[in-house]
Amino acid sequence: QVQLVESGGGLVQTGDSLRLSCAASGRTASTSAMGWFRQAPGKEREFVAGISRSGSSSDYADSVKGRFTISRDNAKKTVYLQMNSLKPEDTAVYYCAASTRGYYGGTFPRAYDYWGQGTQVTVSS
Repeated sequence: QVQLVESGGGLVQTGDSLRLSCAASGRTASTSAMGWFRQAPGKEREFVAGISRSGSSSDYADSVKGRFTISRDNAKKTVYLQMNSLKPEDTAVYYCAASTRGYYGGTFPRAYDYWGQGTQVTVSS
């Protein structure tokens, strides 16, 4: 079992930055591949970024490449999403997810076993 708790969301203006955190607990928390997803009203949940168990590999959606950075601190069992140059289209509920199935979780939500409750990010124009 892995429990995930996101924090760091909020209301910001276009061009601002935010850092989301995802605190994990449970036996396999530090050995799970992790991902960030987001869901805007009326839209499907979409992949934002993923990171491997060790943190040596990461991947990003094209829409956030160059602006967002995912990282992890396995000693603290925490995953971060640094979001820079935020745009109104980044507005969504952001979810942290853990995959216990392999070295890297991938881009599909069904590959992840555990989810946090989400944190709202709102970017005003």
